[in-house]
Amino acid sequence: MSATFEQLVAWAAAEVEDTLALLPPELREKARALPVTYEPVPNAGLQEDGIAPDTLGLFVGPDFSDEELTPIPLPPQIIIFVDNLWDFVEGDEEIFREEVHTTFLHELGHYLGFGEDDLWDRGLD
Repeated sequence: MSATFEQLVAWAAAEVEDTLALLPPELREKARALPVTYEPVPNAGLQEDGIAPDTLGLFVGPDFSDEELTPIPLPPQIIIFVDNLWDFVEGDEEIFREEVHTTFLHELGHYLGFGEDDLWDRGLD
């Protein structure tokens, strides 16, 4: 089945909302304040900065503990690359939603200060 960008964004946004609802209240409040944007793939600028063209998700900006102390001008946010996720799951809607869930939690983990090893240990690789 093929899906439009708008449909992928709708499914992804619904999955992010469902994931947020499952978080503990104190974490949910922090996570809801973090913008989530949806793009088809990493743009040329991100790729020039070393982001792989097939990246599924990305956290940008300072993590939660450094947010007020950093001179980084970008606010923290999560970017979900829906076309890449769709390709990764070979067009399966159910698996797409599962991968959005995992990708969102992975990038949220970065916001909370977890490194790749911490995320791996939590099954969010």
